Amino acid sequence: MESSNDMLRGLIVVTSVVIITSLVASAIGINSVDIGGFSAVILCAIIALGIQWSAWVPASIGQTERFFDLTGGATYLAIVGFSLWAGSQSEPPGTREWIVSALVVIWAFRLSAFLFLRIHRTGKDGRFDRLKTSPIRFIIPWTLQGLWVFITMSVVIVINSQSGSAPDFSIWDGIGLMLWILGFVIEVVADGQKTVFNSNSENQGGWINEGLWAHVRHPNYLGEILLWTGIAFFGVSCFDGLEMVAWISPVFVFLLLTKISGIPILDERATEKWGNDPDYQQYRAATPALVPRLRFLRP
Repeated sequence: MESSNDMLRGLIVVTSVVIITSLVASAIGINSVDIGGFSAVILCAIIALGIQWSAWVPASIGQTERFFDLTGGATYLAIVGFSLWAGSQSEPPGTREWIVSALVVIWAFRLSAFLFLRIHRTGKDGRFDRLKTSPIRFIIPWTLQGLWVFITMSVVIVINSQSGSAPDFSIWDGIGLMLWILGFVIEVVADGQKTVFNSNSENQGGWINEGLWAHVRHPNYLGEILLWTGIAFFGVSCFDGLEMVAWISPVFVFLLLTKISGIPILDERATEKWGNDPDYQQYRAATPALVPRLRFLRP
């Protein structure tokens, strides 16, 4: 039986997410095409949350998180496809639309497949141990994932669903592409290095401090922030007025990963495991969390 605190917490989260999503969608959808009398941006928000809540039902019944990340990836793909189709009702997608859409598809396929395979190797994700036993508690991560998808996708949604002609490809788009490539490469390399490290039985119970992880403690998050910042640059040439609210995307990613659910949680777990280990203390003191220190060669 659900406690009153669980019910209240779940209601607060769902209500807050719906309000935030509605406000952002209303702001950035000022120049969006209409589909059936609704802004395409609003419909993208409904898709983002609707898919999560639809998946939450069987996940709650089975008390499983195995398809959580896969559902998130599928939601990105659904929104890419819908927003491209919606924008095509005004005019065919241009170079910018195809490029940002392809970048999201590549990223979503790679990351969701990586996380899906990882959870099937380990059997579970410890973050959900307490949540999945209660449908009311379990709806919280699914709802937050819907918010995550919509906010991070806001730049792409606006670009794809704008009515009228889009500006020509510019230097800002080129900068965005280079940042995305840099971030994507860092994320892929970091994830690969950690997978190899963890697959070695000699490293069981240890922390990774080699490769990119020797320079920063969370290189995968650095890559994630860089690639979404790159996506945001594609909006410089074509955003107007309240559409600029879509630039909340990289800010949201940065704040979430560095202040809320990413680095703080992982650092707390690491401190619990290895906080008394002098070698870990030295690694933590010498290695920045996100941005590598510049080291200049001395003659």
